[in-house]
Amino acid sequence: MSTISSPPIVSLQAPKDVSLEEIEAELSQIWKGHSNAEEGLVATRATSFSLIVFEPDSSQQLLTALGYYSGPIDGIGGPRTHAAIEAAQKAYGMEVTGKINSELTSKLEQEFAKAKAEGKLTSAEQSAGQYPADAQASGIADAIAAISPCRIITLCVTAGEDEGVKAQVSAYCPIQKQNKRSLICCEYITLTGTATALDRIGGIISELAIGELPKFLWWKATPEPDYGLFKRLANKCDRVILDSSTFCDPQADLRNVGALIEANIPFADLNWGRLAAWQELAAEAFDPPERRAALCEVDRVTIDYEKGNSNQALMYLGWLASRLQWKPVAYEHEPGDYDIRRIKFTTADLHREIQAELAGVPVADWGDVLGDLISLRLTSTNLQADCCTVLCSETTGCMRMEAGGGAQSCRIQQVTPLFDQKTEQLLGNELQRWSCDPLYQESMAVTYQILQLVKD
Repeated sequence: MSTISSPPIVSLQAPKDVSLEEIEAELSQIWKGHSNAEEGLVATRATSFSLIVFEPDSSQQLLTALGYYSGPIDGIGGPRTHAAIEAAQKAYGMEVTGKINSELTSKLEQEFAKAKAEGKLTSAEQSAGQYPADAQASGIADAIAAISPCRIITLCVTAGEDEGVKAQVSAYCPIQKQNKRSLICCEYITLTGTATALDRIGGIISELAIGELPKFLWWKATPEPDYGLFKRLANKCDRVILDSSTFCDPQADLRNVGALIEANIPFADLNWGRLAAWQELAAEAFDPPERRAALCEVDRVTIDYEKGNSNQALMYLGWLASRLQWKPVAYEHEPGDYDIRRIKFTTADLHREIQAELAGVPVADWGDVLGDLISLRLTSTNLQADCCTVLCSETTGCMRMEAGGGAQSCRIQQVTPLFDQKTEQLLGNELQRWSCDPLYQESMAVTYQILQLVKD
């Protein structure tokens, strides 16, 4: 996967409060004021695609209101947002992690309520560009704009009473080294309100996406098939992007995604992108001519993952089964320290049975993504088969998998972490893809079959 670098950005229009009816007129006015080369700066408006971001986390808004964040409220937590979080943590005497947590969220909410009551809130126009903490970092939206200008519509969900929907417009442009007077810019529309209020204006939100251009929906929450706004936007967009590593009820929510894919809703899962290295090494292990036939002998699969979210393991198993044409026929769950899941498959001709075991391993040092794969073993009950393959994370080693190798000689490889698999980088990759990934669709079809065997 390619990484995306972010150039410095300049604010063409700081966030400006407008009514819903004024949004398009205000955006047009921004570009009219920067369209003449003779007058100085030339800015090109969004012409490539629209990205709708459903943002249930209010931290970016709170950081902006309290003066820690000076970039666009886009719901995309890249380096600029991380820098603002670090600045707030330093200011409040907390451990500096650059990650939002319940302690910081509570503190931001308290400070926001206090500043609001005292009339000391920093307006967006006053704070933009004044706070230096995030000046050296820019977000993935800025990098996306450098490649192709777009319109980002962020839906910020608030708690409390339904007071309608508030709107803001803004424009930010990455500075191109080749021509600093000609800018390619993203335009931003931020809509803030309760989930009910946003649902009420679902039709307006759909109309704000640009004409016949591609439309992406990044749903930063668990999928809600019965939520009117989700259904409306999912049906209007070319692809729905989500991250199954963040699901509240991982298995049930992944099953919902499988059902929606079966109903022809086009999905992309950022968590799927994290499996690429594991898939590539497994395929590579059977590339040598002398091992290709042995692949058909595999009938035992063991996958270990960080306990807490089984979705990566389930999707990887779905991928493996879809490639080898295995059909899931039974599912067994054994709760406990390792939260064991056992899945039984049969081959297409029903002549062979395959047993798979998924184990959630408790780990002391959690990574950035809950549920990352730790290790994998492919082997066979046929001890003459040359198919034993062990893959393991470079950070955890292969001891458990090697110990279970039995009499077979195993091919052992370590999976090197990929540093372009952060959420914002995976999102950038998805926004450069104009069609659904057929391999993901095929693999999720089998994963959904597995999850349909689960007894609620």
